[in-house]
Amino acid sequence: MPGVAPRARWPYAGHGQQTLLWASVLITVGAFLPWLMTGVGTFTGMRGAGSWTVFAGVIGMGVSLVRSRRVVLAHAIGIAALTIALPIWQLVHTISLVGFRGWLPGIGLIMTLGGGIVIARAAREIHAER
Repeated sequence: MPGVAPRARWPYAGHGQQTLLWASVLITVGAFLPWLMTGVGTFTGMRGAGSWTVFAGVIGMGVSLVRSRRVVLAHAIGIAALTIALPIWQLVHTISLVGFRGWLPGIGLIMTLGGGIVIARAAREIHAER
């Protein structure tokens, strides 16, 4: 019909918004998986800093559906900072307590850190697509 503007389709802020959605799912799942594997067992992220990354992941999934580029970009930057800083802090804290003996980083810690890095890249893509 003439005079009808085409409706914007998702992702509204560009490909980075879709990347934000999938990386948010990755960090949410990663929080429930083992963050540390030791000789006495595994420790999930939910016993510590992983609970914060669950909240960040759920917020990331929700904000990935928002139309405002500024809102999506601000949240992506905040989520990336949180999901990069907390796993690194967890590693540094564990190293300061017991050194490098008797433990390995778990798949959940790696997924959360990787998801944070991917979200940082998504924020850069969203910022570049002005």
